[in-house]
Parts: sequence; C-alpha cells; structure tokens
Amino acid sequence: MSTTTSDPETVSIKHLSFSHQNGTKALVDVNLSVQRGSRVLLIGSNGAGKSTLLQILAGKRMVPAGSVELLQHDVFRQSPPGVTFLGTEWAMNAVVRGDIKVSVFLDSVGGYRHKARRDLLLGILDVDLEWRMHQISDGERRRVQLVMGLMAPWDVLLLDEVTVDLDVLVRHDLISFLIKETEERNATILYATHIFDGLESFPTHVVHMRDGTLVDQPVPWPIRNVEATHTSLYNLALTWLKEDRAIRLSAEAAGQRTKRGARDSDQVPTDSETFYKKYDYAH
Repeated sequence: MSTTTSDPETVSIKHLSFSHQNGTKALVDVNLSVQRGSRVLLIGSNGAGKSTLLQILAGKRMVPAGSVELLQHDVFRQSPPGVTFLGTEWAMNAVVRGDIKVSVFLDSVGGYRHKARRDLLLGILDVDLEWRMHQISDGERRRVQLVMGLMAPWDVLLLDEVTVDLDVLVRHDLISFLIKETEERNATILYATHIFDGLESFPTHVVHMRDGTLVDQPVPWPIRNVEATHTSLYNLALTWLKEDRAIRLSAEAAGQRTKRGARDSDQVPTDSETFYKKYDYAH
C-alpha cells in the first residue's frame, strides 16, 4: 500500500463550513486531504463534527460545489461509485426489523451478484443465513448490515460508530478484514469511533477533531515522541479529549460559551404546589 503525497487524493476538502437547519455550526473551515490506501481514524468528543463530516462525504448533506471531492467527484452532485457509508441508524430502521430471512434479505440487495465476498463476510461476521431479521439481537443485526454494506467491492468506506454492537471476536476479525482490503486493493477507510481497544494496528493516520474543526491534517500512526516511544491509541485519544475539555471549560469561564452542568439558578421548588406547577406540561 502506498500513501505518499504522489498518490491521487481520495478525499479532498477545501474550506468547508456547514451549519444545521437550526443554525448550529457543525463544521468550520475544514480542510482535509486523504491519500488512496489510507486508514484514517477520526478522534474527537461527542459533537466534534465527526458524523457530520462522514455524512457529507457520503453525499447526505448538500455543501457548496467544489468544497468536497471524493475520488475526484463532487460528492453531492456527481455521487461517485465505489463509496460505502455505514452508520448506526440503519439497525433502527423498521424495514430491516421485519420478518424476513437473512438469506432473502441479502439477495434482495444483490448478494447473489457478490457471492464469493458475501460468503467470506458471512464467515468473518459469523452470520447465519437462516436468522430472521425480527428475531435477532441488535449486535446480530449489525453483523448483517456489515455483510450487506461490504459485500460489493468498495473504493472508499465511511464508518460511523458501526462496530459499537459487535462482540470482541467479531470486531477483531472485521478489523483484520478491513486492513487486508486496504493493503490488497488500495482502498481507503475513514472511521469514527470511541472504542479504541484492538485498534492499535488499524490506522495509518489519526485526525483530531474539535468543535467542528480539524486540529491538524492527518497524522501518521503510530506517533512517536522525542524519546522514540509511542503512546497507545487509547492514551492519545484520552490526552486529546482532555485538552478539548480544558479549552471548552476555559471558554465557558470567559463567558464565550454556554456553561454545561448544573447551574446555581436551577433550583428545585421546596413546596409541592410550586413544584407541580413548574413541571405541569399540560399547559
């Protein structure tokens, strides 16, 4: 696998800002370049903008023309082939919780066209074709989602917390499969997660996101300090998130951000009449 600067960019983001419909800023002047064959791990606290960034790369959010390109295509207007997005919301969809056998479900989304890869993934993810979608657990349903999403060869894979329901063994085997895919097919992965166990050998690069911005461009992993020893991925994430919290608390103390947590003015009424009036939602 080659990820040198001479390689073509798989992901190119230039001065991207994005706000939700309520006006909340989700991304602010994001610039990102990812080379083909990279496995990029997005690290940041809840609300840092990781999911929004992945959704934009998947073409699920409209952004200004030219600001986001994937495989040299405008992600929203040209929708390049070979891009797969897998997020947590899929398993909650009523359709995939219906009374349908897994084999029928996979065939309905083209499993018969990719039988060799489908069968490989069935073994890696330990999926039984006789399962019925409405009877299996959330973790088993997540495995079916991964078989469905990964069985067609992909060039770019966008993963948003999608391994959260998997047991340790299945997750380990899946990570090994994904590493092999990038090394043998020069495919690219961007992965946002808060679970770092077993990921030490996964990323080629790590990205620190804070308040909708990138603290820096993708940093090659492992990171070595001046003593030529490298920290663990877990400790790196812990260090970055502690820094983020300290910056946020400083901004709150300066009155630049709304303070989180309990407030002195948030007093619970001591007499019952006032209490029930306060929490009477009928009016």
